[in-house]
Amino acid sequence: MMGPRFWTVAALLAGTAGVLGVRGNIELVPASEPLSHMPRMIAGWSGTDVLIDQQTLDVLGNGKFLSRVYTRENEPHLIGLFIGYFPSQRTDVTIHSPKNCLPGDGWAFESSRYVDLIDANGKPHHVGEYVVTNGDSRQFVIYWYQAHGRSVANEYIAKIFLVTDAMRMNRTDGALIRVATTINPDEATSSARAQAEKFAAQFVPLLSPFVPN
Repeated sequence: MMGPRFWTVAALLAGTAGVLGVRGNIELVPASEPLSHMPRMIAGWSGTDVLIDQQTLDVLGNGKFLSRVYTRENEPHLIGLFIGYFPSQRTDVTIHSPKNCLPGDGWAFESSRYVDLIDANGKPHHVGEYVVTNGDSRQFVIYWYQAHGRSVANEYIAKIFLVTDAMRMNRTDGALIRVATTINPDEATSSARAQAEKFAAQFVPLLSPFVPN
C-alpha cells in the first residue's frame, strides 16, 4: 500500500515537472567556476581527485561532478568530498537524494539527523548527518543541498525551493554536497563527526564561485 510519503514525493515531482517545463525556455543559468578549480589545499588538508566511472556518471545525469579525497599529515581520517552541481534541473535532470545513492552494495543506514553546521565565517548551514554501515565498515557522512546561497538538508524542502526559485528567479541550478569519513575500528562516532564537521566548516565558505549564490 502506498503511504503518505509516496504521495508527497509524487506531488512534489509532478509540481516540479510542471513548473520547470513551463519555465524552461526562459531559465537563467549563472556562470560558475569549474569544480576542478576547487582548492586542493584546505586548512592543511591536501586533496587528490578520484575518477568517477562512466556508469556512475550516466546515473547522475547531466551535471558537473567532483570526487576528491583529502588527507592531512598525522591525521588518521580521510575526508571524501563529493559535489554534484546541476546548472539546470529541468524535468529529466534533477539532483539525486543521497539517501538513494549511497545505500546499496551492502551499505545500510545506522542513524541520521539534521543539524546546524557553523562554518569558519560563523554562518549556519542546515545539513544532514548520518552513519552508514557495511559489515564491520562504518562511515560518517554530512550532506546538504546548496542553491542560491541556501543550505537545505531535507530533500522534500529542497524540491519546494526548486519550484519556488524557478518561479521567482527563473533559476533551477543547485548542488548536492557530501563530506564523508571512515569511522575507524574502536573509534567513537563523535571523533569522526568532529573531523568531518571541522573540514566542512572550512570548506563551505569556498563554495560560492562553484555553486552560485
